[in-house]
Amino acid sequence: MALAAVSASCQVLRGTTGIFTSHPASLLSRAPALCACTLNRRKMTSQRKTDHLERTANTFRQEIISPAKVCGITNESSTVKRVRLAVENSEFTFKAGQWVDFFIPGVPKVGGFSICSSPGLLEREGVLELAVKYNLHPPAHWIHTECSLGSEVALRVGGEFFFDPQVSDSPVDLVLIAGGVGINPLFSILLHVADLHKALETTGKGFHMGSVKLFYCAKNTSELLFKKNILDLIHSFPGKITCNFHVTQQSSPVCTELQPFITGE
Repeated sequence: MALAAVSASCQVLRGTTGIFTSHPASLLSRAPALCACTLNRRKMTSQRKTDHLERTANTFRQEIISPAKVCGITNESSTVKRVRLAVENSEFTFKAGQWVDFFIPGVPKVGGFSICSSPGLLEREGVLELAVKYNLHPPAHWIHTECSLGSEVALRVGGEFFFDPQVSDSPVDLVLIAGGVGINPLFSILLHVADLHKALETTGKGFHMGSVKLFYCAKNTSELLFKKNILDLIHSFPGKITCNFHVTQQSSPVCTELQPFITGE
């Protein structure tokens, strides 16, 4: 059985300059032109820090740009919002670990956010989720200050980092290593692993997944994103999904539920 290790220390939270109208239809039609315009300006902007579209200019992207509507917003932590998006294009798909270009009407920069939900959730319910940490970059700032239920955006999938095993592939064990909000793509992979286990248990068919070990570090337990979901997966798939949380600046007592999984400095 093969062993694969993947890590993520930060989420892509950048964008690029451009102009949008406030209407979703115009947003969709102008997004490809915006990207092309941005890439043509790369030589002119070599002296400044590049942002999302420039950094990922040579990275795979799907052609589909889908409208989406915000259908859920929750506080994952004091600094991270979890946004649930209903995707309107039925042909829109992604693989666990990928990200989206995030187009916002009226916001002149394009966000790049890792997807934190599983492909199976999109297949079953037509939705995907993002977990975005607060900062002053316009797309992230919009999510924390202006985004509301019913807000309309547009999405395009990109990224060459993903976990998408096929039925004919040999079983594999995974080691996932994450820090802070970098858990996002790895949590998507973890949820996809759970879906693979469920499919095999239910139908007797599908990819034979090995074990998964998650190592996840944050400043304190309040900043361990998705911890309840992760514990639920550990209990649902004993021995198949395991986790070690590492906190570096914990000042308060760790709750009883988390204690077996926590290590300190």
